[in-house]
Amino acid sequence: ASMRLAGRAEDAAALRDAWHLRPAGADPGPAGAIFGAWRQLSLQSPVATPDRLATVAELLGLHWDDAALAALCTEIEAIAGSERPAPFAAAAIAAHIVAVRPDATLLAWWLADLVLAQSFRWPRPLPLLMAQVFSPAFRADVGSKRIRPGEKSFERAVCVALVQAAAEAFRLAAELSRRAEKLLAVAPKLRAKGAGDVIFLLLNEDAVSGSLVTKNLSRFAARRLFERLQQLEAVRELSGRSSFRLFGL
Repeated sequence: ASMRLAGRAEDAAALRDAWHLRPAGADPGPAGAIFGAWRQLSLQSPVATPDRLATVAELLGLHWDDAALAALCTEIEAIAGSERPAPFAAAAIAAHIVAVRPDATLLAWWLADLVLAQSFRWPRPLPLLMAQVFSPAFRADVGSKRIRPGEKSFERAVCVALVQAAAEAFRLAAELSRRAEKLLAVAPKLRAKGAGDVIFLLLNEDAVSGSLVTKNLSRFAARRLFERLQQLEAVRELSGRSSFRLFGL
């Protein structure tokens, strides 16, 4: 959804390649940077600081001065600390960003999901609203223009989108939980030294490179381990390639 909103064509497979196949510390490219911004959202508590927002803005290709970022943090704190319901708080910060910076739509949705988590007092945010940007929830009628932050009926659209996003998140969580349980069930059958590190990564990352190297696992050993996990139907190969393969739940 972020790629489409940014006018880019990368799909999930291309984003995985951009992020997981790059050399350590290398620039993941524009698409990978946007993906990195969403990873940062879900890996940290829902707190906005000028430094964090500066990092996110840079990942999204935006430039904000320090004073503007400090003012934005104050606005986020005021909205998240208000008595308005969480979906309305999320809608408010998105509308504020688009009004101030029409070129910062991606950041508007990033902050909407962050403020949503703040208002609900969740330990971690989820990109729920971002995933629904192009859903029917943000269209008044079939074939009509998309409802954008600040426009009429936007708050109502956010409420509907949140319900849809929650339902989809529950379905995904149930499926991932089932796959994670299967992976943990076969873990005792793995004899490779360093298998525990791979299990940990598979449970915490969307994808893991098939050529992973750790202090306890060579590239050859990693390849054999992933082949074993595939035989046990505990992981899936995500790229569809015979080389530069990626594995995940």
